[in-house]
Amino acid sequence: MSRVARWGGSLAAPPRRAAADRRADTDRGADTVRRVAADRRAPLLAAVLLALLAAGQGIATAVSQSAGSSSGPLTAVATSGWLLASFVVVLPSLAATLPLGFCWERPAVAATAICAANLVSLGAFRLLTIAGLIAQVIILYRLGRRGPQLLAAGLTLPFLALALVAAAGHATGSASGGTVLAILAAGLGPLAACAGAALQSRSLAVQQTATSEAFAGTVLENTARGERARISRELHDVVAHHVSMIAVQAETARLATPGMPAAGAQQLSAIGDTARAALTEMRRLLGVLREDSGVVTADRQPQPGLAQLNQLLDEARDVSGIGARLIVSGWLTTLDPGVELAAYRIVQEALTNARRHAPGAAVDVEFRFADEALYVRIRDNGPGPAAEPARPGAAGHGLLGMRERAAAVGGEFCSGAAPGGGFLVQATLPATAEAGRRPGPLRP
Repeated sequence: MSRVARWGGSLAAPPRRAAADRRADTDRGADTVRRVAADRRAPLLAAVLLALLAAGQGIATAVSQSAGSSSGPLTAVATSGWLLASFVVVLPSLAATLPLGFCWERPAVAATAICAANLVSLGAFRLLTIAGLIAQVIILYRLGRRGPQLLAAGLTLPFLALALVAAAGHATGSASGGTVLAILAAGLGPLAACAGAALQSRSLAVQQTATSEAFAGTVLENTARGERARISRELHDVVAHHVSMIAVQAETARLATPGMPAAGAQQLSAIGDTARAALTEMRRLLGVLREDSGVVTADRQPQPGLAQLNQLLDEARDVSGIGARLIVSGWLTTLDPGVELAAYRIVQEALTNARRHAPGAAVDVEFRFADEALYVRIRDNGPGPAAEPARPGAAGHGLLGMRERAAAVGGEFCSGAAPGGGFLVQATLPATAEAGRRPGPLRP
């Protein structure tokens, strides 16, 4: 059964492949035609070929007129010899085809020259070559597509008048041939011009529709981005601030209220934990909103932690030239990312304050790991707040930010003059381990 299925599949495959090959050949042929039509040399080549055909038809007509006995406009010229008759006929034929080579650059001039030459040939000799008619149809189509459409319509009116006169005044076979050619020129010319004008109008309508849709999409996208940016600002400036204040106040109330029952302290701790979790989720939401709103932000990278402290101290040494030491004691413990981020930011802000208010002072950064807490201590040997009265006020926002960061993760913070001189910053952060994380490369 499987063999039959295989044979059936092999027999059914060739027709499908043949159809696909035919479609591919058709597409390639259409692409080739479009490329040839779009080539700037194509009109010149077409004009030369049509001129040769028109000249050949004109010479054949002159020879037949000189050899025959029929009467016609060419008879008087043909009696002088077929060579002179050919010269007289070939000139309008060439004038009716060669200007087609300028249809890309000057379609109005080319259309006027071709129609005038055909009109002279048809009116004087009752002769309109097939090549001249083809050239006239092409140039009127081009003029209707890319030139003055009113001119394209006006150039066909003389042929209509000539066709009416020829149909009303002549009934001979030769004249009927001229009448047929005049009717063809009067009928095909307006059709070609109208076809070109219709395609031009369709192209303009498609472009306008695409432009309108693109403009509407841009306006809608910009409006949505502006709304996302506004929501992001509201969340960052208002909601995040209030949520962080809830966490700070909950921790402050738990630590500052004496004699609080254990259940109340537990509830306040739960409130702080919930507020911190809400802040974390809000930061993620703000990141998504800022990306969607098109706000240019820094490259996305993980939040810094204790593993980046060495790099932070190296940067502080390079920028200010201070002596900075990292002192680590105790057993390294895996910490919650929020605790590591708080410790990193506290050290970063303390180094910034030391560089700003005690330039050139040496700084010691000490980390002491205990069972339930991480003790952070940053001390500089500068003049201290007593010798620098402006320091507490100037660093007020930095100290407040460090206090809030410590409280946000359930820790404590204090700062002030260090014994023996200098300034001291201390923070006690919870050392709750996070499952599945390994301690980073914290090296003194």
